Amino acid sequence: MKDFSTLGAEATAEIAAALARVDPADIETAAAVIANARRIALYGVGREGLMMKGLAMRLFHLGLDAHVVGDMTTPAIGQGDLLVVSAGPGYFSTVAGLVGVARQAGARTLCVSARDDGAVARACDAVLVLPAQTMADDLGADDPRADDQGAKASVLPMGSLFEGVQYVAFELLVLHLREKLGETAETMRARHTNLE
Repeated sequence: MKDFSTLGAEATAEIAAALARVDPADIETAAAVIANARRIALYGVGREGLMMKGLAMRLFHLGLDAHVVGDMTTPAIGQGDLLVVSAGPGYFSTVAGLVGVARQAGARTLCVSARDDGAVARACDAVLVLPAQTMADDLGADDPRADDQGAKASVLPMGSLFEGVQYVAFELLVLHLREKLGETAETMRARHTNLE
């Protein structure tokens, strides 16, 4: 078993390598659709859903009208609004269903995924591709397919690499949006809750 610092160095190197492969045009597109939305609703399942909640919080700190799907205070969305979903492996049935509802209501859709050829990504208006291992392509070190396919599995378990890349990519996207929207660290901090 490798020690903690060695594993940490390998994990952060994997995250950095994935971030280096993100297409800057995807970041620009994501920033534009978010900045131009009247309201923003965000959704993801499992741990991807936790990353989407983190992004929703930061968008709120930027002064945007951002909500997490499933919260009791999330408004209806329609024309001029945006649904941002996460589908790392390319498809989740609940995510696909919500994309269909949003599109029927006239809202735009943005998918965050490791696969731009996934069913959810193909159904959305815009896609932010984060090229990292998800549960769909998790090949553990003891998996004989890992060597046969020449694939190197992440040091992190299951879909953790994608989720880690999401966290950092979302924070970088927020920095980009902060500049685009004319916000500052101070204006963001002023919107942080005091009910803690």
